[in-house]
Amino acid sequence: MFFLRRHTLPGFPLTFGITLLWVGLLVILPLLALLLRPWQDGTAAILQTLHDTRVFAAFRVSFGCALFAALLDLPLGILLAWTLVRLRPPGYKIINACIDLPFAIPTAVTGITLATLYGPNGWMGKLLAHAGLQVAFTPTGIVIALMFVGLPFLVRTIEPVLQNFPSEVEEAAFLLGATPFQKFYRVILPAILPATLSGFGLAFARCIGEYGSVIFIAGNQPFRSEIAPLLIVMRLQEFDYSGATTIAVMLLLTALLCLGGVSFLRMRASRGLIMEETK
Repeated sequence: MFFLRRHTLPGFPLTFGITLLWVGLLVILPLLALLLRPWQDGTAAILQTLHDTRVFAAFRVSFGCALFAALLDLPLGILLAWTLVRLRPPGYKIINACIDLPFAIPTAVTGITLATLYGPNGWMGKLLAHAGLQVAFTPTGIVIALMFVGLPFLVRTIEPVLQNFPSEVEEAAFLLGATPFQKFYRVILPAILPATLSGFGLAFARCIGEYGSVIFIAGNQPFRSEIAPLLIVMRLQEFDYSGATTIAVMLLLTALLCLGGVSFLRMRASRGLIMEETK
């Protein structure tokens, strides 16, 4: 009798029901529509999409670049969070605001800016061209764009943990003769590991479906630098709704599996940390 119990908050049953209604209309209903749409044209259309080599090439580019970008963001996110919490460098507020830029600016603006910067005539593009390197219109450009988008997730999940982690513990490890690597590996890493896994999962899931910041710098060459979200748009322009929704469902399931796996690992890491603290 959940709704018959008295609650501290006044009007809890009504507000709880309204919340469930909005969540159902804004989240659950669209997801159900997405999951059911590919089956309206039969399994033959789904199998045809899944057997398309161009689709698998787009999946390989999207998943590979997203994983690589999230892995590269790991040390950068930890270093930035540590710098903001422990060192507080000059211009701390400006740096702190810049980290949230990927959340604030439109993704298309990010893509145009990166394509201009790393293009053949861009500031960085010209310097890299002299070294024989090309970033724009290659998978490398996709990774850079995804790193820009995914970095805030790692910084913002690790930063609160470091703020609540007492600095006296690090000082004690230093006084006991621990090297910087031992202090990080034995003291800091176990404390931030659950948050790091959460940030990694969020960054990877976001990078899988990123579109606006990628298409301008990717080059969009089939079998080389074409991402799965772009293929969804192309299928919709061709009125192939079954193919577009099938690709979207694959991306959705992959993101959900990633978040579920990361949540499982985070729970195991948290339990291990608690057991070590109680010894």
